[in-house]
Amino acid sequence: MSTKGHSLCKTLLLVAAFAASAVCAQVLPEDRADALYHSYNGDGIEITGPSILVRKKLTQDFSAYANYYVDSISSASIDVLSYASPYDEERTEISLGGDYLLDETILSAGYTDSDENDFQASTAWFGVSQDIFGGLTTVNLGYARGWDTVEQVTDPTFSEDVDRRSYRVGVGQVLTKSMVLNLDFEAITDEGFLNNPYRQVRYLDSSAPAGFLWQPEIYPNTRTTNAFSIGTRYFMQAGSAAYGNARLFNDTWGIDAWDTQLGYVYSTPKDWLFDVSFRYYSQTAADFYSDLFEFANAQNFLARDKELSTFNNYSVSFLATYALPVEDWGLVKRGTANFAYSYFYFDYDDFRNVLEGGAPGTEPLFNFSADVIQLYVSFWF
Repeated sequence: MSTKGHSLCKTLLLVAAFAASAVCAQVLPEDRADALYHSYNGDGIEITGPSILVRKKLTQDFSAYANYYVDSISSASIDVLSYASPYDEERTEISLGGDYLLDETILSAGYTDSDENDFQASTAWFGVSQDIFGGLTTVNLGYARGWDTVEQVTDPTFSEDVDRRSYRVGVGQVLTKSMVLNLDFEAITDEGFLNNPYRQVRYLDSSAPAGFLWQPEIYPNTRTTNAFSIGTRYFMQAGSAAYGNARLFNDTWGIDAWDTQLGYVYSTPKDWLFDVSFRYYSQTAADFYSDLFEFANAQNFLARDKELSTFNNYSVSFLATYALPVEDWGLVKRGTANFAYSYFYFDYDDFRNVLEGGAPGTEPLFNFSADVIQLYVSFWF
């Protein structure tokens, strides 16, 4: 199955990762190495694999990094079981990049190549981060260009291209000695074959034993999305901070969405740091989405991807970080062992579970939960 079919799972893994933002004077990232094991389990899909990241300053002004990431995927999701067979596949991803420090500016660039048996994706990106007003304000600009090739294991002659462009602008502002604010806007344009070649829609047919039949999805070949977010982090007594953010999203397919997150970070005087957060997300359906169409080829565009339906989800995340005793480890300056866990629950308003049976259009509405686990160690040199 195409990587596009796993976009939700990949998003969950990224959302589950710990991230903290603050405004400070421009400095290059520290030399470090990270080894990660990740696991996703939900809706009959299991994704596991390692990730290795190494970052090194090559000069006083330039830092480079390399990342190797693997997804081993086993899927028996509701989409697969509705009209296909369970499958197993592996995706590998390699990323290279660097940061160049020029006075109060950091210039960043990178390239990522992802490969699986029926989907190849390449992305090149460039970014600029500039401090102004004595370091109290940081402005970020970014551009990315992606080239994807969608294939189909059941049809060796099938091959379609996707062209992606992303534009990003952000501002980080120190409001007080205890509070920072971040504003970000991102626009993405996609053009080409934008649906999954395996996914199908269903339509009423009284002659069929189940009362309906299946046909392939048909999507528009262009899409533009816009997302605006605002976030803040408030530093309280030593070792603790509260943070929150909100995001608005819309696209040319008719989807409107919003999400919000609240979190709290606490570190003990010695060895431990804890992060707990809650996130809620809600969206409306795409204009051409339907769980059940009235007849075959009912309209120009057809979709039954549950990610394009009306749904909401919430997640609870927990991170624990332990500072390793590395005083006698030679070149290693410090290290941490980290455990992150997130629980996700999805509730769909207009996507029905056909596996439960019933008259077409009256089957139970679908919902599922997912668990995301990350175990990783980090070392700074």
